[in-house]
Amino acid sequence: MEDDSRFTEFVAERANALLRYGYALSGNPHDAADLTQEALIRLHRAWPRVRSKEDPERYAKVIMTRLHISVWRRRRREQLAWAPPETPLHDALPSDGDQELWQALGELPRKQRTVLVLRFYEQLPDAEIARVLGISQGTVRSHASLGLARLRATITHHTPAKGNAS
Repeated sequence: MEDDSRFTEFVAERANALLRYGYALSGNPHDAADLTQEALIRLHRAWPRVRSKEDPERYAKVIMTRLHISVWRRRRREQLAWAPPETPLHDALPSDGDQELWQALGELPRKQRTVLVLRFYEQLPDAEIARVLGISQGTVRSHASLGLARLRATITHHTPAKGNAS
């Protein structure tokens, strides 16, 4: 009973942060909600072990990352024929000033996007990213380099025009 109340407290305190992390991984609020829900279900199953030995939030984020990669692998083999909606979805997560970054991030291949999210959003070192994704550190650096180069090429930097004093 005590474990259930601690799990409930954890979910109440960290669910929004996990949802934001899911959004950073997937770029889609619906996929973010699915990742979060599935991670919390799996975390609940392992709660007695995880609570006492590991960081529960880190455990949940590893689950979410692996689920995200797993979905990417399955979808890569499928040819989805889903038409986007006629009107854009307006979500409260990214601010107006960040729209260009989120759009560019969403256009990256999943592996590059995931590496960038883990490196800059989660602030994980390359060795930890490699462990979470099951790839080499060299591959992590390669995905990060390619992803950053593509973001830099895609995002236009708007600088305010200097006013002329008359």
